[in-house]
Amino acid sequence: MTFAGGTSKEFNTGEWRTNTPVFYPDLCKQCLLCVPVCPDSSIPVKDSKRLDFDYDHCKGCGICVKACPFDAIVMKEGR
Repeated sequence: MTFAGGTSKEFNTGEWRTNTPVFYPDLCKQCLLCVPVCPDSSIPVKDSKRLDFDYDHCKGCGICVKACPFDAIVMKEGR
């Protein structure tokens, strides 16, 4: 029997979330400092601009909030 490591792309791990990050694009300066610190790769980037969160996979850890120097991300309680 062979076992393969699971990937979060196969599972909606965002269902585990108890807190949710909220993105305010009007405050975002597109520095992208939040992107590499996300352990779930839940901050999509297209054409060098960050987009809203991939809530299917975001577990709500809040690391992105700490990384954002412009207060463009805040945590809210709940999903």
